[in-house]
Order: sequence, then structure tokens, then C-alpha cells
Amino acid sequence: MPVRTVLKMGHPILRQVAAPVERFGTRELAALVADLDDTMRAMIGAGIAAPQIGVSLRVVIFEVRDNPRYPQAEVVPYTVLVNPRLTPLEGGMEDGWEGCLSVPGLRGLVPRHRRLRYTGFDADGRPIDRTVEGFHARVVQHEVDHLDGVLYPMRMRDLRDLGYEDTLFPDGGALPPG
Repeated sequence: MPVRTVLKMGHPILRQVAAPVERFGTRELAALVADLDDTMRAMIGAGIAAPQIGVSLRVVIFEVRDNPRYPQAEVVPYTVLVNPRLTPLEGGMEDGWEGCLSVPGLRGLVPRHRRLRYTGFDADGRPIDRTVEGFHARVVQHEVDHLDGVLYPMRMRDLRDLGYEDTLFPDGGALPPG
């Protein structure tokens, strides 16, 4: 499957609410997931959503294992998540630095729910039901936001906490002050 062009912030598809997937286990859905996977890996992403490659469907994938863009991140298992629903759990909100393939070169400090439950389906229609916290919860929230036309800068409390990666992280991975 091909590596697809990732749409950048400002593209109209990234501002739309994506449509739910109606049929599981199809060749079309498998091809979409393969394109998402190839594109995420080529771009060294932690996840990617279908709208980011121009497909307005409620499909995301994510995985974090030894990702140089997130060197201190905990492992997040490979997941294909279709028609997701998020339920915040007790634990409050926490700020964390995020980047995005659709906002290349920038990072921002974004508040997210620390713990949540997510449900949905895999590409074959098998149910997924997980309770997660920390970076895993952050990744899921970030990717699902794409399905609702939301990019992380829209979640930020203060745009002074938005900057270029090479300025915020000059040593390549340590958290910036603040």
C-alpha cells in the first residue's frame, strides 16, 4: 500500500466531523488501514487518523514503540480503532507536549484527561474496550479529536506554549521548561 500525503492544518477535511464506518471486514477498509499504517510509519508518527490522509471516516490507528519523536513515552500497543467512543474517568486533566503530522515541526502543551475508557471496533468489527491512562490516553484523545475536526492547537490553553520542536527541544528529547 502507498504512503499517502498527510493533510496539513488549514485543509477543510481536517475541520469536518468524519462519518462512521458502516461496513467492517471490507477490502476498502483493509486498504485504508494499510495506507494509514504505511503513512504513520513513514512519518514516524505515534498515530494517524483517516481524515489526515483525506478520508473522512472514523478510523484511527496508533502505536508507540521506541519512537524517536517521543523518546520517553511508554509503550502503546498497535491498535486499529474504528468508530471510537471515549469516556473520561476520574483522575483529572494533565498537560503534556504534543506534536502532530498535520502540524509539522511544532509542539504544544495540551490538557488531556489522564484516564479514560475507549470503545469501538477493529477493522473486522470485533469490539474493543480498554481503560487506559497516561500517554496511551493522550494518544487516543489526540487521534479521536481528528475525527471531530479538532487539531491539538485548538485544545491549548495558552498559545505561548506552542513552538517549533527544534527550539523547544534543542537536545532532541528533554522536556522544555514550563
